[in-house]
Amino acid sequence: MEAYKHKRKMTGDVFTLNVISYVFCGLVALLCLIPFIIIISSSFSSEEAVLQNGFSLLPQDFSLQAYETVFREPVVVFRAYATTILLTLCGTVLGLLLQTMTAYVLARKTFTWRRAFSFFFYFTTLFSGGLVPYYLLITTTLGLRDNYLALLLPLMFSVYNLLIMKSYILGIPDSLIEAAKIDGCGEFRILFQIVVPLIKPALATVGLFIALAYWNDWYNAMLYIKEENKYPLQYFLYQQINDIEAYKKLIASGNVSSSVISSVSLPTQTLKMALTVVVTGPIVLAYPFVQKYFVQGITIGAVKE
Repeated sequence: MEAYKHKRKMTGDVFTLNVISYVFCGLVALLCLIPFIIIISSSFSSEEAVLQNGFSLLPQDFSLQAYETVFREPVVVFRAYATTILLTLCGTVLGLLLQTMTAYVLARKTFTWRRAFSFFFYFTTLFSGGLVPYYLLITTTLGLRDNYLALLLPLMFSVYNLLIMKSYILGIPDSLIEAAKIDGCGEFRILFQIVVPLIKPALATVGLFIALAYWNDWYNAMLYIKEENKYPLQYFLYQQINDIEAYKKLIASGNVSSSVISSVSLPTQTLKMALTVVVTGPIVLAYPFVQKYFVQGITIGAVKE
């Protein structure tokens, strides 16, 4: 009887602890959602209301002016979307392929030069040639000015992602790979039919990192792309904000006629919120497809040594 009461008490304590934990985590999650709610509500507010009352959780003086400004030329926006989506898809697939194959080779103890190559990759994280030699390499040596490859190649390979992949592959027992070799499997078959299915969490994590890098990239476009019809989404929207800021400076300096001033409304704060929604919305939708792998053994701070 005493054992039963003790067991029942322990069950009640565990239930209470679970309830408290879920409530606490739920409140933290709601707090994390507040900035996103403010961004969305502000994007549907008028510029005058935001400037007068500041940002709020609910739209003030509901307006679509910011989105009308963003999609003033819808064909150009969708073309920038298409450029970014294609770069993200191609870059993620090719980046995962290259980094997985490289990590597999560096993780194989039978590879004689694995320490030398590992040092070579690690060395590049400490020292670089600098921006000017890198710019000359892309534009002059490789001749990739105004070329989509100038946006694709720089982000395709990351030593940090390589280390994540290599660390995870090192966790696979060598006996499994040796058994496959005894059965007559070649290196490519071992990699794609045995290793890859076992490192899905690492693939999901690194793939998400690569996809985010491509989706958020605007710096390479600023350096190497001059043709507007080749702008990726981030740089196109960045240019929109710069154009509006420049036009407002012209208005403030008195270099624009009053008739033009009265006919033009230039949102700035609400436009930034709308651009945030337009830019981050699609990539946020990709997270649910990979988040399940984060609880299967790999996060940024839980990589195997």
